[in-house]
Amino acid sequence: MTLFEFQWPWLALLLPLPLLLPFLWREHEDTAPQEETLQGERITLLHPHVDQLKAAYQARRPRRQLAGWLYRLLLYLLWAGLVLALMRPQWLVPHTEVSAPGYDLMLAVDASHSMDALDFTVEGRQVSRMQVVKGVMGRFIDARAGDRIGLIIFGSGAYVLSPLTIDRAAVHMLLERVVPSIAGGSTALGDAVALGVKKLRDRPPGSRVMILIADGDNTAGSFQPLDSAQLARMAGVRIYVIGVGSNQERIPILHEGKIEYWDDLTMDEDTLRRLAEITGGAYFRATDTRALEEISRRIAELEKTETETRTAYLPEPLYRWPLGLSLAALLALGLFPEGRRRFIVRQASS
Repeated sequence: MTLFEFQWPWLALLLPLPLLLPFLWREHEDTAPQEETLQGERITLLHPHVDQLKAAYQARRPRRQLAGWLYRLLLYLLWAGLVLALMRPQWLVPHTEVSAPGYDLMLAVDASHSMDALDFTVEGRQVSRMQVVKGVMGRFIDARAGDRIGLIIFGSGAYVLSPLTIDRAAVHMLLERVVPSIAGGSTALGDAVALGVKKLRDRPPGSRVMILIADGDNTAGSFQPLDSAQLARMAGVRIYVIGVGSNQERIPILHEGKIEYWDDLTMDEDTLRRLAEITGGAYFRATDTRALEEISRRIAELEKTETETRTAYLPEPLYRWPLGLSLAALLALGLFPEGRRRFIVRQASS
């Protein structure tokens, strides 16, 4: 069913404005002074054929009156068309979206400066934590056909990079463009979990899943990780945690274009494990080749969200029609110059 509405209906108050103008703005009538002689006598000039002039004027009077009224009608049509165009008329066309059964997966990826740490080796080549995350989660996203996937990144704060969507390619592309420190140098782990819970709690229960990729250290934000885990448990959100990093004493990191060795980049696995246990999820290491298979198996045991149908009404603007009426009235006004003179005379005499 198609609906019709005005986006700004209150502008209809401008429609009666031309009818009120004669009462709000009265022009002073120009009274022509009577010509008088020096002696104060009035001079009257008589045409030799006054009767013929009166007959000709009376014959043309209906035509002049009709032109005046038609001119006034065109002026009102011009004004009404402009006001209706300003009111933004539009059709509301229903658009129905049907979502297939699937899971609601929210990915929360650590994008702090610590993700520049070079404590992984792939094929004999030293790589950063972020490179490992992109490889691991990229394959995971590509394999989740039919699921709705969202993306949160966190550093000094937590931000939604993509809402829940079935467009896996778009989420994968956004993940590939994430770089360390893009959200700040610190790690607001607790805020990221709380934000993910907020986005998932409105989804149907049974398939709310959050996958958290972090190094375990919470150095910023308003929420503590375990407090956020309690919120997730109450909201029915299961968190599967993938830990990235190592427990080396001194870890190389790319800092300001050069490699340095820091001793405060160790991963707090205890916090990550506790976070997963509280919510009924599980903890995995990013280097474990079977981690993704295990996560997929655990998620498959959950209840899928039932098929849901959403109907959104998309506006189709119709302002061109009243605007076209105004343009047509404006063109027609040029065809009645006599009506314009008649209208001015009537306004002056009123």
